[in-house]
This record gives sequence, C-alpha cells and structure tokens, in this order.
Amino acid sequence: MPKGSRSVTVVIPARYGSSRFPGKPLVKLNGKPMIQHVYERAVACRAVSDVLVATDDERIKQAVERFGGRVIMVTGDYRTGTDRVAAVARMFAGEYFLDLQGDEIPLTSELLTDLIDPFLESGAGMGTLKRVMDSTEDLLNSAVVKVVTDARDNALYFSRSPIPFVRDDQGMQATGGLHYVHLGLYIYTKETLLRFAALPTSRLEDAEKLEQLRALDHGIRIRVWETKHASLRVDRPEDVPHVADRLQQFTAIKRELENSGMFFKP
Repeated sequence: MPKGSRSVTVVIPARYGSSRFPGKPLVKLNGKPMIQHVYERAVACRAVSDVLVATDDERIKQAVERFGGRVIMVTGDYRTGTDRVAAVARMFAGEYFLDLQGDEIPLTSELLTDLIDPFLESGAGMGTLKRVMDSTEDLLNSAVVKVVTDARDNALYFSRSPIPFVRDDQGMQATGGLHYVHLGLYIYTKETLLRFAALPTSRLEDAEKLEQLRALDHGIRIRVWETKHASLRVDRPEDVPHVADRLQQFTAIKRELENSGMFFKP
C-alpha cells in the first residue's frame, strides 16, 4: 500500500439485473465467473488495502464467497454503480475509494496502480483512466466510452459518440493521441464520493447514460491519467467468446514467459 497510512479500498459494484446482459457478473470465462477475474486483479494490486464486492443479489454473494472473496449486500434503489460504492463508503472507514466496474477486467493489477499512485500525489478529488484508441471500430461503437481532456489532463467530456469529431476526416478513423477510450474505474476521496452521490441526476448523465457526467455537470473536476496496460470489457453476451479467448491467450503467454524467466507486461 502506498504512503504507509493511506488506505485505498476497491469496491466492485456487481448487479445481477442488467438490461442488456442479466447475470453478467456470473458469466463463466474459462471456468471462472467474470467477477472473480476482476476481484483477483484488484487483490493483486500492491497499492490497494482492501477489496470487496458490493451486490444486491444473493447469487452473486454466494459466488464471491465460494472463491473466498469479501462481499457485502447493499440493497436499495441506487442509480448507478458509483452510488452503490458511496453506500459502502458510508459503512466503512477509509480515505480513498476506487470504483472498479465488474465488467472491466484488467489484464494486470498495474492498471490500477496507474490510477492510484498519481491520484494520491495529485490532490484531486476524483480521477479515472484513459487509453489510446487504436480501433476505428471502437470509435464508432456506442458501448465504448470516449473521453476528451484539456491541457492539464482534466476531463472536458465523455461520450458514447465519436469525440472529438474530426471534420475533415470523411472516413472517421481513430487517431492515436487524439481519440481515447475511457476505462471503467474511478478513484475518489471519501468527501468527493459522498458529495457526488448526493447530487441530482444531470440531464447529460441521463441522456448518455454515463454517471461521470453528473460530476462534470455539477463542477467536480475529473483528472484523467493515461495507462498503456490492457483491459477487457464485456458489454453484451456476444462479447463473451472473444473475451474468454483473449484471457486464455494472455494466461498462456504469461505462463510461458514466467517459465522462461522473462517478464510479461500486457
């Protein structure tokens, strides 16, 4: 854990009743439920002091307990995963809370470190990650969230639409250094997290179905750091075979390199 006394609690909100993919946290990826893959990456992060799953469903609770994870039942009518994380923050002591969405699978725990370490040094109240977009398919995919930042790495806007829109590019190609994917994790000071959860849903948030727009709409700055580490996202059932294959390939390559004494950085 960095800086000795600084406690960073990772909360993984996991809801069963997704409209696009009911039961998504429990879908099996190479023999393990998806929530287990996410949990194990978080637990392996050296910068984290505690990890727990926050759910409203007994099936998810039992699945987490079966693989030895910590889980808490958080029932009620919560608007978003971050609102559920805020409910956990009210129950537990801690200075910093990281909201790791249960369908964003880091391929290495260093992805979390890329957010935690600079955040703790920044004095910011809220932070998140971006990664260079290398696929035009992602640019045009509404399930892939894009982010645009200012010269000081504060978020200007998040959208499901292609942003920025390059007027003179008729082919709508993803451009490295201009187009960025936003990753599904946020870190907060406890004070900022509870302030965020107390705010009303904004019109932008409701239109795009992106909870982070509530923060921007109400004047909360979001610092954005870049990571080069890979992650895999499951949005719909048709994503599962591809993600399972990628996980299997990653595990095989990592094992082969470890056996040869080499280090693999995904």
